[in-house]
Order: sequence, then C-alpha cells, then structure tokens
Amino acid sequence: MANTTVAGALSIHGQNPQFLVETVIRNRIWESIYWKEHCFALTAESLIDKAIEVRFIGGVYGNQRPTEFLCLLLKLLQIQPEKEILVEYMRADEFKYLRALAAFYIRMTFRAVDVYELLEPLLKDYRKLRLRNMGASRCVCLRLLLISLAGYSLTFMDEFVDQLLTEERVCDIILPRLTKRSTLEENGEIGPRQSRLLDALEGKSEHGSERGRSRSRSSRSRSGSRPPSDAGSYRSRSVSSAGSRFRSRSRSVTPDT
Repeated sequence: MANTTVAGALSIHGQNPQFLVETVIRNRIWESIYWKEHCFALTAESLIDKAIEVRFIGGVYGNQRPTEFLCLLLKLLQIQPEKEILVEYMRADEFKYLRALAAFYIRMTFRAVDVYELLEPLLKDYRKLRLRNMGASRCVCLRLLLISLAGYSLTFMDEFVDQLLTEERVCDIILPRLTKRSTLEENGEIGPRQSRLLDALEGKSEHGSERGRSRSRSSRSRSGSRPPSDAGSYRSRSVSSAGSRFRSRSRSVTPDT
C-alpha cells in the first residue's frame, strides 16, 4: 500500500507516473531505508521539509543506492501534486534543492510547452549544486579532488536545467521525449526565446563605444586647450631653476687663501 500510486492519479505519458522511473531503480528506492523511514505518508506540504534538508542531487551511488533526491522525486510521482503547488516549489528561491526537485518533476510530467515556459527562466539561476555520482572525476583543485573522490562533484542550477532540456538521461533517469523548441515555434505554440547573453553583449558594446567616444573627446579637449608655448616655458623654468641651484652651490665654496 505504501508503494502504490495515490488513488485518482492521472496517467502520465500513457502510464502510471511511478513507472517513469525504471523498474530496477524504482525497486531499489522502495527497498531503501530513507524511503521506508522518511517518505512514508508524506504529503505535498510535508515533503517541503524533507526537500529542504537535501544537500545534494543525483541518481544512484555506491552499491546502486538511490539518493534522497531520487526518493523524493519518486514520492512526487506517487502523490502527484497539483500544478500550482509545483510552481510554488520553484518560486522558493532560498531553497535551491527544492527548486531542482520541482524542475525535475516538471520535466518528467508536464507538456513540452509548459516545460520550456517554466524551466527556461531557471537558466538565470547560477547557484552551485552538489552532485553525488558513482565514481570519481578529474579535478584541478585539491579540494574539488577530495570531494570528487568521495563521490561528489559541483554543478550549477543553470547547467542542471540545461541538461533537463537537452539530454536524454539525467541523474540516472531516462527522461520522456521532449519536443524540440524549434518545432514548437514553427507550430506557433510558443514564442521565440530571448537571449539574455545577446542583449548583454549588445548593451556592453554600446556602453563601450560611448566610453570610447567620451575618452576621445576628453583627450582632444585636453590636447587642444594646452597652448604650444607651455613646453618652451616649462623648459625655460627648468633651466633657470637648474642654473640658480648651480650658482648657489658655487657661492657656498670659499676660495683658498
């Protein structure tokens, strides 16, 4: 009873929502201690407290043990919360792992248009995420190397969301097929995507050209305001001062008697 999908749940992509997770991984989640002790009788409200306690994302690690992140994902598939609740999960800026969990669930269960509209704004989120994986990876920093040897690596929220939108497998879960954005744009189901990078580059180039023009104007004004006789007067003053110093030294010497 604890492993069955909630009564009245809608089928996702033509099947039971929990079946979106492969059978092997799903069985390992059901057999894990975290699922039995912490995921029992969770609701959409009480699940928030468990998601806040999560400190890393990932699929399976070690001896094919599922992460807490993966267990909570399966729990969401089991209880199937409403769309408004998932949107509130994502709006919680201070809880990045709750946001990552909601983004993963939305990618697996929502329509392609909703997936792009809800997940693309998260590409502006550049916060770090800890990723627990199966083995070690090559790192440059010694600290990152120690973390990697322990089965952890660092990623970022925007990189994680980009993987959800572009790759077929994330956190050891095969994602449902997602219609390409270009196809949706051709069909008129979604508007063109606005590139923040292009806007930033254009703004930077404009500001840079304005700064260059202002600098050239100021340099020309400074060069034009200086009369040509300044250089000669400066040389004459320096020669006169040098001569005075020389004469002062010569007068300080007393002749031999």
